Amino acid sequence: MNKITKIIVAVAICLGVGYSSSIVTSSAILDWYPTLVKPSFNPPNWVFAPVWSLLYVMMGVAAGLVWDRIAYESEIVQKALLFFIIQLGLNALWSYLFFGLHNPMLAGIEIILLWLLIYETYIQFAKINKIAAYLLIPYLAWVSFAAVLNASIWWLNR
Repeated sequence: MNKITKIIVAVAICLGVGYSSSIVTSSAILDWYPTLVKPSFNPPNWVFAPVWSLLYVMMGVAAGLVWDRIAYESEIVQKALLFFIIQLGLNALWSYLFFGLHNPMLAGIEIILLWLLIYETYIQFAKINKIAAYLLIPYLAWVSFAAVLNASIWWLNR
């Protein structure tokens, strides 16, 4: 596979994970989520889909750029992509915990682990491709914000 194909495949996988997460989220957005007390800095619901879509595309491009280096740095690329896959799984799990199980506390604990895995993925990607690492910075920033939002929602509704 060439670089462009790897990027397209990685973006498609990331968007697929995002779509599967949205299935769990969509029903809760209509019935459970509106009943929660939210902090003043909670964005309107329409913000989340475009932000996450952009982040999933950036994550996919980053993963594709790293994947493209596998022929030259096999072991380090495999390690970096393993961290990427784990954090992507945790990303999907968060939606299930928060929206599927209606459990902001458990989701809050999990998002800390997610943040740590994203940061480690950033570190691993930086060893292989600086641009790929930089593409993860907005994701790390958004998950930082999401962690504060998650904790605030838990606190206000405990």
